Amino acid sequence: MGTTWTGTIGTLSGVWVNSRSFFWDLSLHVDALITATIGKKKVMLYIQRGNSSGKNKANPLYLWVTDNNRSFYVGPVGMDNAGEKELASTLLYSDGNLHLLQRRGNGEGSVISLSRLTEELKEIKSVLSTWAQKDVFFSRFSIPTAGLVAVLSNASANNGTWIDEYLCLNATVTNARKVEDGLQLTEPNSGVIWPVNIPDDNVRHISLSHNFTLVASVTIEKAPSEDAPLLGAMLGDTNSPHTMGILYTADRKWMTVLKDKKTTKSGTWEAGKEYQVALMLQGNKIFVYFDGKLLGEEELPLKSERPLELVSFCFGACGIQNFPVTVANVFLYNRPLNSTEMTAIKDRKPEDKKGSGDGSMRESMSRVLPLLLLGMWGIAALY
Repeated sequence: MGTTWTGTIGTLSGVWVNSRSFFWDLSLHVDALITATIGKKKVMLYIQRGNSSGKNKANPLYLWVTDNNRSFYVGPVGMDNAGEKELASTLLYSDGNLHLLQRRGNGEGSVISLSRLTEELKEIKSVLSTWAQKDVFFSRFSIPTAGLVAVLSNASANNGTWIDEYLCLNATVTNARKVEDGLQLTEPNSGVIWPVNIPDDNVRHISLSHNFTLVASVTIEKAPSEDAPLLGAMLGDTNSPHTMGILYTADRKWMTVLKDKKTTKSGTWEAGKEYQVALMLQGNKIFVYFDGKLLGEEELPLKSERPLELVSFCFGACGIQNFPVTVANVFLYNRPLNSTEMTAIKDRKPEDKKGSGDGSMRESMSRVLPLLLLGMWGIAALY
C-alpha cells in the first residue's frame, strides 16, 4: 500500500469544509453523502451545514448534487435548530423518492424526523436533464464536454447576474449590455467577476483544483489610452493569492501578467477582430494562450496539492479601468486542454456545416444556434 493518493484530473476535486477549531464546530460540515442513479445518471447527493452568526442560532442544511464533474446547489432543506443538537442526518433515496432523516437531541431526549424532499428531487431531475441536453448540444459542434464545468454565453444576464448554461456557476455583472452569446463592456466600470472557489460565510464547494482551462472569445472595440485587461484570474489560498492574465496595450501589443510581472509580447491586435484567449493551470504551472499559440508560462509557488481555496476570474473593470470590449462564449474546464483540442476549439465548424463555405465558428454558430465557439471571452484584472 502506498502513502500518497493522487486525484483524478477532470473530476470534482473536493467539497469545502471549515477547519475546525473545536471538535463541536460543525459549520460548513458535510455529511449525509449518498450515491444514487437518477434518470439513468449516477450522482452524489450530500448535505452541507450553513454557518449562521451568533450564539444559539439555527444553522441551515443545504442540499447539493454532483456528477463528479460539476455541482448544483439545490437549496436549504432543513435547519439545525437552536437549542437542539443534531446528532445525525441522512439522505435516503429509494423507489424514486428522496427523504431527509434527522435525529436531534437536547439533553433530555432525542427525536427522529423524516422529511420527503419532493420538490427538491424534481429540481434535481430538471438540472440533470439540462446537463445532458447541454452536453449533447455542444458535442454537435465538436466542442469537448469531458471536464466541462460551466459555460457563460447566451443565457440571460439579468439583475447583475450572468447565468451559467449548466446552472451551477453564475457570474456577477456590472454595467454591461447583453449581445449575442455574450456581453459588451463599454463603460470604465463595466466588468464581470466569476467566483469559482471563493470562501463564503454560508456554503461553498470546490469546482477547480490544480488543473483547469478557461477559454474565451474577446473583441477589442478600440485602442485604449493605457494598458487594459482582457482576461484575469486570482488563485491560490486566502493568505497568498496570485494574479495573472492577459492585457492589451495602447500601441496594439499583447502583454501577460504572471506572478505580478508584466511582459510585453510580440504580435499585434486589431480593433473589431475576434480573438481567442485561454488561461490554463497544469499542476503548479500556468500557461497563457492567444489564438491557440502559447503567449507565456510561469511556475506558481502553490504551497500544497490540496484543492485551491481561491479561484476567481475577472473580465473588465476589476481593479483596472475597463476599455470597450466584447466578451462571449466563456467555457471553463476542470482539466488542461491539449494542443489538438485548443486548435479544434478555434478552427472546427459544426458537424452539419462541413464543406459549406469558409466562415468562422462564430459565423456558423450564429446561423444555427448561439454558443458555438468554445472560445471564451475574458478581460484580465489585477486584484
